[in-house]
Amino acid sequence: MTRRLAEVAKKVGVSEATVSRVLNGKAGVSDATREAVLTALDVLGYERPTQLRGERGRLVGLVLPELQNPIFPAFAEVVGGSLAQQGFTPVLCTRTVGGISEADYVDLLLQQQVSGVVFAGGLYTQAGVVHEHYLRLIDRRLPTVLVNAAADHWEFPRVSCDDSIAVEQAVGHLRALGHERIGLVVGPPDHMPSVRKLEAFRASGGELVEHTMHSLEGGHAAAAKLLARDVTGIVCGSDPLALGVIRAARRQGARVPQDVSVVGYDDSALMTCVDPPLTTIRQPIEAMGRAVVELLVSQIDGTAVATGELLFEPELVVRASTARPRTAAGQ
Repeated sequence: MTRRLAEVAKKVGVSEATVSRVLNGKAGVSDATREAVLTALDVLGYERPTQLRGERGRLVGLVLPELQNPIFPAFAEVVGGSLAQQGFTPVLCTRTVGGISEADYVDLLLQQQVSGVVFAGGLYTQAGVVHEHYLRLIDRRLPTVLVNAAADHWEFPRVSCDDSIAVEQAVGHLRALGHERIGLVVGPPDHMPSVRKLEAFRASGGELVEHTMHSLEGGHAAAAKLLARDVTGIVCGSDPLALGVIRAARRQGARVPQDVSVVGYDDSALMTCVDPPLTTIRQPIEAMGRAVVELLVSQIDGTAVATGELLFEPELVVRASTARPRTAAGQ
């Protein structure tokens, strides 16, 4: 704070006391000086105090990794609607390969003097990697909430679906049906939500694991390897992965669920419409989205919130992609 006062005062040519009065909304400062101080804040890259941001301060950045996975548009809809009810306007920022990066979006959002930022599926999920743009948000003390962030080293409030319980539900379901050789398909080894799922899978006695990219193609490639190891049930880290697994099974002449049962994760849009309708683990997106907005608005209002992780319990949704294995069914 002292450094900011000194730099702005030097830039404008006024005392630090004058800068302090402007930042705290005190009287005794001319309009010209007040405007000069606020302009200097912008030029030097400092965040304006919330009460001085004007209408632009009602913007909230919503940073997503993609829109192809239906879970992210669904989350954006919930958070965007809740923000609108609180009088804020969400600014959707979607990363693209070879396009605008997450760090670039942070810079743009800071330039727009947003009141806060929500990240879902951000780069914070990478184990052991410290990204500078998160440090800038911490340094600015900009209200921020992370979604599904299995990352204790970040000083942000976090809202997550419990990956451990999700895997326990999926594996328990398959075992109750009679499956013994169960495989797991999750994201890269440095993807922390996948690490959590893997740890829960290992704890349940599971051994057959394939890491891949979160996509249909990734699920297809991983399934080909697991099917070669005679699995009868596969638990997936996302619904797109599960759809890739089903496609791979069919191309190998296997039937779902008669030859292999498949469990997804998210219960994203249209999973009731695929063939067969997908058994999956439902993330409580509505409840999580409302919690995200509550935490963010509390920070914006100056209320202290815990920087720990708020865990929500998922729900197993049983549909037609799982059944008893052929041996257990007496086929």
